[in-house]
Amino acid sequence: MAEEVILTKEGKEELEKRLEYLKVEKRKEITERIKTAREFGDLSENAEYDAAKNEQAMIEGEILEIEEKLNHAVIIKENANKKGVISLGSKVDFVDEDLGEVFSYEIVGTTEADVELNRISNESPIGNALLGRKAGDTVRVSAPAGITTITVKKVY
Repeated sequence: MAEEVILTKEGKEELEKRLEYLKVEKRKEITERIKTAREFGDLSENAEYDAAKNEQAMIEGEILEIEEKLNHAVIIKENANKKGVISLGSKVDFVDEDLGEVFSYEIVGTTEADVELNRISNESPIGNALLGRKAGDTVRVSAPAGITTITVKKVY
């Protein structure tokens, strides 16, 4: 049995858009490239044909991967937070006590995690440690960089 894929509503919509793009536009584009490459003659020594077939395989693989994710998607319910308790979909401001810096992150599933977009996975050390906490809670987290102490400032 496949594992659940936790997504926000927006994350699911992005995957659906990507899937549509791959199925409609990229498949058509790659079919044209293969057709053109075939016209060059001998397929055994045709680099354009080989490259197009390789790209086709990659696109089909990505399509299967996205379809699998969507088939096992569990959407994070908005406002599922229980009175300021951190859960999937929560946005959290916390202070790294060791660095003295404030960080703001949204807790999401692994598929949507992207530190540059301030989204951390519920399975990451910090994301996991924050689950179930409230504003004012302090927790020690064992992360790859070492043990750090964080204090939750705001949950929204």
